Amino acid sequence: MTKNPLKSIGAIAAGIMTIVLLSTGTDILLETLGIFPAPEKGLSVPWMLMLALVYRCAYAVAGGYITAILAPAHGTRHAIILGIIGIVISTIGVIVAWDMSPHWYPIALAVTALPCTWFGGKLRKEKPVII
Repeated sequence: MTKNPLKSIGAIAAGIMTIVLLSTGTDILLETLGIFPAPEKGLSVPWMLMLALVYRCAYAVAGGYITAILAPAHGTRHAIILGIIGIVISTIGVIVAWDMSPHWYPIALAVTALPCTWFGGKLRKEKPVII
């Protein structure tokens, strides 16, 4: 990664926190406004799931961008690592949510994790390596 592993871990952790906080906050807002049903009622309406997928993808791009900004060097590489972590977490989500929602939704989250974070990392130009 780089010669400063704590900064690298911090950059990736910041990207994860960005994605989780924005996604959870938006979910809560949409539930409070009555657009999405309460979590215990489940979410199976296709347009709602598509909306959730769209904003989660946007937040993954933002997480990749934040990670790349905070990375000590090789920002895109850090964003890719964030995406790989996203794939792992989303794959666990596929297994857990298999009987809770239409199958396409958790699979789409897993499939889009890496491309979205990579794109976010690419939006941030690479920083020069300072020795």
